[in-house]
This record gives sequence, structure tokens and C-alpha cells, in this order.
Amino acid sequence: KGSPPSASLVYQEQEQEHYPAHSCVSDRHENQPPSCPRASKRKSPANSAPRDRSAAPASRPPLCLATRIMARGPAARALLFLFLAAFLSHHSAHAQASKSLIAKLEEAEGSQAAGVAVDAVVLSDVVESAGSAELASGDGDVDTTKDCKAEVKFFCSTITPGEGRLATCLANQIEEEEKGSATGRKTLPPCQAEVRAFKIDRANNVNKDIPLALGCKADAVKFCNSSNVYEEPGAVLTCLREVKDKLTDICQDLVTRTQIDASKDYKVDAMLNELCTADAELLCVGVPSTDGKVQECLREKRAQLSWDCQEELFRQEVENADDVRMSAVLLRVCMRDKKKFCADVKPGNARAKECLEDNRNNPEFSAECKTTFEEMMARRATDFRLDAKLRDLCKVDVDQVCGYEKDSLDSIAGYDGRVLECLQDYKDELVTPACKKRVHRLTVRAAADIRMDRPLSDACYDDRQKLCSGVQPGDARVLRCLQDSREQLSYECRATLFDQEVRLAEDIDFQFPLKKACAAEIPRFCKDIQHGGARVIQCLLLHDEATDMGDECRTEVKRHETRGAKDYRLNYRLNKACDLEIDRLCADVCGPFSGQACEGSVIQCLTQKADNVTDQACKKEIFIMEKIMANDVRADAVLEKACDNDISTFCGDVEPGKGRVHECLRNHRDKLSKQCAAEELKLNIIQSSDIRLRPGFKDCSEEMNVYCKDVQPGKGRMFLCLQGNLAKVDFSQACKLRVEEKQSRQQNYYMLDFGVRSACKATVDRLCASVKGSGHGKAAVLKCLVEKHDAIAESQCASEISRATRMALWQYRKGVALTQTCDADVEKLCTGVSVSTVGAIGRCLAKQVTDNAALTPGCKKMVMLAAPKDAKALFDGEMTTAAVVAKVEEIERKAGLMAAFIKNDASSGSSMVTLTGWMALAAVAALVVVVIGGSVFVYRKYTGQDRPYTLVVKGGDV
Repeated sequence: KGSPPSASLVYQEQEQEHYPAHSCVSDRHENQPPSCPRASKRKSPANSAPRDRSAAPASRPPLCLATRIMARGPAARALLFLFLAAFLSHHSAHAQASKSLIAKLEEAEGSQAAGVAVDAVVLSDVVESAGSAELASGDGDVDTTKDCKAEVKFFCSTITPGEGRLATCLANQIEEEEKGSATGRKTLPPCQAEVRAFKIDRANNVNKDIPLALGCKADAVKFCNSSNVYEEPGAVLTCLREVKDKLTDICQDLVTRTQIDASKDYKVDAMLNELCTADAELLCVGVPSTDGKVQECLREKRAQLSWDCQEELFRQEVENADDVRMSAVLLRVCMRDKKKFCADVKPGNARAKECLEDNRNNPEFSAECKTTFEEMMARRATDFRLDAKLRDLCKVDVDQVCGYEKDSLDSIAGYDGRVLECLQDYKDELVTPACKKRVHRLTVRAAADIRMDRPLSDACYDDRQKLCSGVQPGDARVLRCLQDSREQLSYECRATLFDQEVRLAEDIDFQFPLKKACAAEIPRFCKDIQHGGARVIQCLLLHDEATDMGDECRTEVKRHETRGAKDYRLNYRLNKACDLEIDRLCADVCGPFSGQACEGSVIQCLTQKADNVTDQACKKEIFIMEKIMANDVRADAVLEKACDNDISTFCGDVEPGKGRVHECLRNHRDKLSKQCAAEELKLNIIQSSDIRLRPGFKDCSEEMNVYCKDVQPGKGRMFLCLQGNLAKVDFSQACKLRVEEKQSRQQNYYMLDFGVRSACKATVDRLCASVKGSGHGKAAVLKCLVEKHDAIAESQCASEISRATRMALWQYRKGVALTQTCDADVEKLCTGVSVSTVGAIGRCLAKQVTDNAALTPGCKKMVMLAAPKDAKALFDGEMTTAAVVAKVEEIERKAGLMAAFIKNDASSGSSMVTLTGWMALAAVAALVVVVIGGSVFVYRKYTGQDRPYTLVVKGGDV
């Protein structure tokens, strides 16, 4: 209210504001003409002396533009002087007008305070682009001489009239009365109407709101000048709301105050008043104008509104999205909860809304606020622009990743959540960490409540009414109902549900029932595992047989496991790791855009072609999937479907898990349906490559740690190790049974023996193709390979057949197809030998061959074939005396030596061996060498001649 600045100072400030690029005082521009001298930097306000506005401005360099014009000649100089004269005259007049306005305001305020009406018209033109406006009552406030005279004296006696102060006082009183919290005297309807009329009129021009005009003058000049604001009611204020995040703090607070008022009464928003009054009078008759009830009514009848009204209604909704104070409905219903749970939360930036959202499931949270707030959340899920935080954090990502979806939106509210869905689908491509975090939070919401998932909610609307009408939203209950009713869903609902399941498969945070049921198990089994990438989900799947996993958690894990078996896309890790391999190996199995599950067909394709997979990450995920499938029949969708009736018939009382159902089916193999037997055989073949895929081999954990700790699992190596150590005295009976059981099955069908299957594929096709079809359970292929062993060209295959035959004799059982040819010989020549003793029958038959006993040709050939082909391997292994004798005799025969150099008295039953001829001489010579060498070693050791070091003792005072 002091004296206005001088004209020259106003000019100086305006020049620096509008022409910074040409100002000589600007130190940002390096390429200035020599004629434009550089000025010193302006001092900061903290270091400058107070400015005396009555004094003449300090001398300053001229404008560069002025310098250039002056240099152009007399005509240009004359034009410049005319321009400057007009410019200074304008600002001088403006300053004079401001001084006049202040004087008139003071006079009007004094009259109103005295209860005297103001007859003179007082015009305000603080913000030039808004145009001049007449101030209500001369002071921009409620008239103290009219309908509110008594109320002003009673409720606002300490308030100075003017600049809307009385209107604020009376509005607060009216609001308290509407809440029911005011006691005693009440405001009368005429006064209430006058206060409302004052606010409506004030909203039409920013200059009618003196505090707003003064506080936002600079911002209005910068962002809302006459070049970008249309001449219509409330245009400048509308513009300020649109650029609110760029305004000064003071202006932001003042604009927020107008938004709060407008959220309660739509007419206090000039644009909304102009474009929605007709719709409100038609559709919302009798609806109170307070507490945002008219806006609520209009939104409920959105489909019947004019396009202009829809646009303005949505515009206000977007502008008000970041502050709970601007949601009159929420503020009315949730004020107690806000005070209780969010008392220390600062308003703005959606902070209070976030706090209420986080606490809405608290038992002490009011049901009414929870319902209203979740309705708001559901509304927000339809259009990303209604989520102020998402809009702000994901601005860059929306433009770069989801620009097409954004541009396809209308100027009215969206309905299908397309931008949010795009952000969820392309979350890996988002560049802003804060945006990723926000999208993650929204996906968690959608996973728990279908109302927050607009595409699914719309696609399944009719299905929900038909199948899940009694299911309360929240906690993924509706989603679970739709999943349980999958076969009854419409195609659109079923396809959209599947898409959402694929999206939710990535993170335990999106699996609400699973995460809730396993709240104790996740920190127990997976405490160091990072969320995301389905890592925690996989961890739970791999611990589903743990004894300390709770029943509720195990049930949910099994449910997830079973559902994941229906389609590779529901297994996030498998889908991501094997994406390229699926395209290469299984592209024609199931189309990825079919809108429904592939029923395990792609997973089966990957497991069947695992040997062709080159990507190591994919190999790892396939193995984990195979392990899960071997553990529980429900995790193999193809096998479960093929064996459904067989399981019910033969294994109905067998509890799934730990491979029990698979064992049951294999025990009834001869009775299974053709389809079931084929699928079970496929899994059995896969399991043959690695005993880790056989749950029963957990019985051999100790043996593997003791005898096979250096053996790399896979390719049948671990099983061969266990077989080689089967005769050890401390080999457990449980493990021994597992090894013998597997040996029995694989010797009956060559495909279950990894070594034979991988090494002899070409040989089988060449020599034994005719018996492949009848091979299972009858050892037809193995017997063919034994019979035609001499014709096998591949050395690796010949070695594997020898090993398989040796193991079959080592673990001989009467009646087994492969060794059945030796049954008569065993019964005749090995009487009294214990069949249960590992290797006993094999040693007996080898001894009979050595003794030239009369064995059947087939059995003798099998015994001879079972012998290792190199002497080193024979002597390196554990051997019986009879085996040594037989091998040496074989060497003698192949060397053409007719004399016998080694004898063994078979009749005596002794294990002694008699050496003769050159063999005896060689043995004596070797013995002499050993004795002499040992004597020399002992002598040198004990006489000190073989010490590896010299003892040195140092003395002195070192």
C-alpha cells in the first residue's frame, strides 16, 4: 500500500522480465555486440541495501536493441522515442490506477466496517490479462448491510471486512453447521444464499479475488497473459490451475483454496458453472449444492451429460486428484479416519490419499470411508490421468513407451485403463525407477481387487454377476471365484483372465492368496531371495514337501503349481528364459495369441527336446520344471489329463506328492490305458537321465554324499556311481532298494538306461529296429543288442551294452527278461548262492565260465560280454579271484599260448591261485624287486639319508 514505483523503475523491471536475452545486464549471453557494454552482476537481495522506490533508479546500460536502433539514424531514433514515451505512459498510468484502487479499497472497507453501504463502483485490474472487474460491496467481500448483516455481527465481529475475509468466516460457519458440529445460533438461508452468490461471482474473474490477484500477479504475467488466455469467465484462474505445479508457493496455496471451494460447489468453478448448469438442472434436481453432491450426481449420470460438461467435469477431477481436500465426498466421509491414521501427513501430492489407502484394511478403519475410498480407487484405475502420482512419476515413460495409448484418449474420462495396462505390460522397458515402483504398486492393487483392474472388470462383468455375485471384492476373492469357474466363463472373460494371470505370474506380491497363506514360510525358506522375477514363487515350489511348511501355505503352493502346469506363460521364469528356444523348437505346438492355456503342450515339448536346448538359463528352468512334474502328477497337465481315469481307478487313495502317484501308475503299468502308459513312459525316460528327478532317491542322500560327492549329476552318472558302490557294507537298505528297483526297470526297457539310450540310438535303428515297438517291459532291444554285439560298430555303444549286461548279472533276479537265459544255469550251478547278496550270482557265473562249466550258449555269451574290455579297468576295479583267472585265461587264448600259466582248483573252493611257467618266474622276480626296494627305503628312512630338509640352528643376539 506504499507509493507506486517510479515509471523508470517499472520500465527497468519490465525490460528485464520481457527481454532478458537482449539485456546488457544478462551475464548468460556471451556473444554481445561491442557497442553493448557488459554490466556487473546484480547483487542478491540478502546482500543489497533496501531499495528506495522514491529515489531515481541507478544508472544502467541501455538495451542492446535500443543501441542498435539508435545507430540506424534520425528516423529510427524518433520511432524509438515515441515507443518509449507510450510505454512509460502506460506503466505510469497503471501505477496510478493501482494507487487509486488501494485508496478506494481502504475507503470501502471502512464504510463496510461501519455498516454503511458503498455506492461507488470499485474496479480491480491487478491482473491485466483478466480484464478489470467490479468488486462486490466495493471491498471484494460480503455486504455487511444486506442479508448477512446479523450473521456478520454475531459470528464475525472480530473480522475486518474486505478482500473476502467475511465470506471465509461465514462459509466456515455454514460448513460446520452442515457437518452438525455447530451449536447454538445458526446462519439463516438468505445469508447462506448471499455467501454462495458472492463466491460464484468472485470465481468469474481473478481480479474480483484481491488476495488471489495480488499473490498470483507475477505467475499470471508469466503463464497466463493475454497471448494464451481466451476472454471468458474464469479463464485466468483456469489457466493457473493447469500450470499449478509451476507456480510460486504463495500462488499455489491461493489456487488450492479456490479448488477446495469449487470441489464443494460446482458453480464456484466458472467453467463448470457455465457448461454444466443446464445438465445439473435437468439431471440433479433437488440435489444439494454443497459437499460436491452435484458433481457426484453428474458423474453417476455421465452417459447422459453433454460433451462439454463431461470435459469440464473430468478436467476438475484431474486437477483435484492430488489432494484429498479437493475431494469433497472423501473429505466428508473420511475426515475422522484421516485425523486418526494420517494426522501428521502433509496435504498435497496425493500423500493423504496414499496414507488412507495403506490403512484402509485396518480393523479400526470406518466401513463407510473404506467403501467410498475404494470406489475412488476403482474410478482412478480407468484413466491414468486421475492418478496424480502416476501421472507425475511416469510422465516420461508414458510419452516414450505408451504414447500411442495416451494419444488415443479423449478429452473426457477414459474407461478401459489402457495406459496403465500398457505400463504394466512393458514394465521392463520403463526407464524411471520411481515409475516402475508406482506401476508395481498399482499391479499389487489390481491383483487383490478386480475393481482396480479395469480391463478384467469390464470383460468379466456379466460373468461376475452370474457366477460370483455373492463374492465380496477384495483379497483376490472375485479373481479366485472366476478362476474356479473358468470352464463356465465367456470367451472374452476367460481370455482376459488368462492375460492377467500371465501378468501376475511374475511376482509373489501379485499372488495375494499365496503371499498371505505363506507369510511365515517366505521368511523361513526364502528370506534372502529378492522379490520379482518369480524368484520367491519358485523358492516356495521347491520347498513344497518341507515338513515345516504349513498346510495352508502348501495348499496354495500346490494350487499355483497346478495352474502353472497348464501353460508355460504362467511360469514366468520358464517363459522368460526359454522365449527364443520355444520359438525355435516348439513354435507350432501352441499359438501364443490363442487367448487360452496351451494345456501343458509347450512345456512337454521343451522337456522332450531338452537335449536340443542351447541356452543354459532355459536348460536350468526346464530341469526345475521336470523336477516339479516328477514330484507331483498335478504339475504335468498333459499326463494328468491322459491318466485321469487311471489315477481314479488304481491310485485314488494315493496322496499326491513325493512321486507317489507316478510310482503307483508304474506299478500298474500293464493295466494302464494306452494314453496314460505312453505319457508315464515319457516322464520315466526324462527321469532316467538324473536321479534328482526321482523323489524316492532322497533315500540315497547320505550315500551320494559319501561315495559320489565328486560326481557331477546328470547323464546317469550319479546312478552309475551308486550302482558301483552297492556292495558296500554301510550302504543303507532303503537306498539299495531304490537302486535295484531302477536297475530292474531300465534293464527291461533300454530307453530307461541313459547310457544305452544316448550311445546306441543309431545302432538300435540299424540292428534292432524290428523289436523296438515290443521292447518295453521285455528287454527285447537289449537282448537284440547282446545277441548282435559283435556287429556293433560304435565303441561307446558296445561299452554301454557291456556295462548294462554286467549290472544285470550283478543284480540278478530270477525271471527278469534280460537275464532269463541264465535262470536254468543259476538254478543248476549256483545252488546255495544268495540271490539277495549283491554280485553273488555274477561271481558264481563268472567262476563257472572260468571252470569251463557247461553253461547255455546265451548265458555264457552274456557272462563273457559283461567282462570289461581292458585289463586296466579290470584290475583297477574290485575283482574276485575267479574274475582274475578268467581274464588271464582269456589273454592266454588270444595270445595263442597253449600252455597253462595259471591254475585254480575249483573243486577245493579255495581262492588261491597257482602260477606256472614264465608267469611264475615273473612273479618271483617282481617279489624280489619289491623286497629289495622296500629294504633300501627303510634303511634310508631311518639313517637320515632321505631327509627332505637340513636343520640349521642360529645363535647370537639377533
